Amino acid sequence: MTRVRANLLLLSAGAIWGMGFVAQSTAMAAIGPFLFIGLRFTAATVAMLPFAVIESRRAVEPLNSSDWNAFVFIGVLLFLGMAAQQVGLLTTTVTNSGFLTGLYVVFTPILLVVLFRQWPHRIIWPAAFMALCGIWLLSGAKAAGFRIGDALTIICAVFWALQLIFIARHAVSTGRPVTLAVAQFAVCSVCGIGIAIALEPITGQAIIRAMPEILYAGIFSGGIAFTLQAIGQRHTTAAQAAIFLSSEAVFAAFFGAIFLDERLSSWGLLGCALIFTAIMAVELIPMLRQRTAKAEPQR
Repeated sequence: MTRVRANLLLLSAGAIWGMGFVAQSTAMAAIGPFLFIGLRFTAATVAMLPFAVIESRRAVEPLNSSDWNAFVFIGVLLFLGMAAQQVGLLTTTVTNSGFLTGLYVVFTPILLVVLFRQWPHRIIWPAAFMALCGIWLLSGAKAAGFRIGDALTIICAVFWALQLIFIARHAVSTGRPVTLAVAQFAVCSVCGIGIAIALEPITGQAIIRAMPEILYAGIFSGGIAFTLQAIGQRHTTAAQAAIFLSSEAVFAAFFGAIFLDERLSSWGLLGCALIFTAIMAVELIPMLRQRTAKAEPQR
């Protein structure tokens, strides 16, 4: 798969996440955050498991214990990020949550340097800042008072960045991105349902009320989108993936205009333009420099 196609998969994941953000918020009118996470990722596991089985049958080599340990670790990172975001939505606004979650765009290259001394391409730094500014403008260029939910959402962004980094380190080496994705979902399902049984009230009627959100967030923004992320990250870097996935803010605004008759302000349109510019810069500038270097005469 080419890098361009991989980045298109990441853009597709961002589009699906952009549609799913409202479902995450509205579901908690009926059920608790951990039960929602557990049921959502149970649906994701069931939906994507057949594809993981097909991938396993086609694989040349079986996965070893270190591969499975890495998959489980990545699943724990996904669960911690999802839990922090979902609980944070209880005490923060959707606007604040959308902006603060987008901090993973900045955290990803920073953590790459801190943890692994891995310096991304120079264009990543201005592009990450540009994407973050775009997300802020899309959120209304304001924040409504800092709350505990905001702090939890910042923690979520850190775990999101770590998940991006470790997927990039393991998805390529194993060649089993769908299996990695399903392993993540299973970990989130077990952890979410386990904590929900211990801490949250559970009734069949409440689950039925939240079922549309559970199925959409599970099958589409969970199963399909996170699997596209795992596949796409086999062919691009974690820092670049963060830029492309930040497009979820643009798609959230786009689908809000289509389905909810919401209209972007001029600041919001500028935010969309900044994110789009950041994506194009990450995609085109390294490619253009590579072509220029090849075209230079040898001395």
